[in-house]
Amino acid sequence: MDTMLIVLLFLNAAFNVIVWPPFLRRVRQDERAFDAQGKATRFYTVHLILIILALCLGVASFVAALAALLV
Repeated sequence: MDTMLIVLLFLNAAFNVIVWPPFLRRVRQDERAFDAQGKATRFYTVHLILIILALCLGVASFVAALAALLV
């Protein structure tokens, strides 16, 4: 059971690192991301916060998997 949880935590970490950075690039290229003056819109800000949280969860998953693996 422990091995399965460790693998799931590593997979979650990998998913977050692989999926979210390209999504951020697509959000930045979206016409709704910035207004005419070049300021970030709420669309960009909300997506940026969501992506940062997802990456933090990925890092937490990786750290938890490492801790479980080393114990």
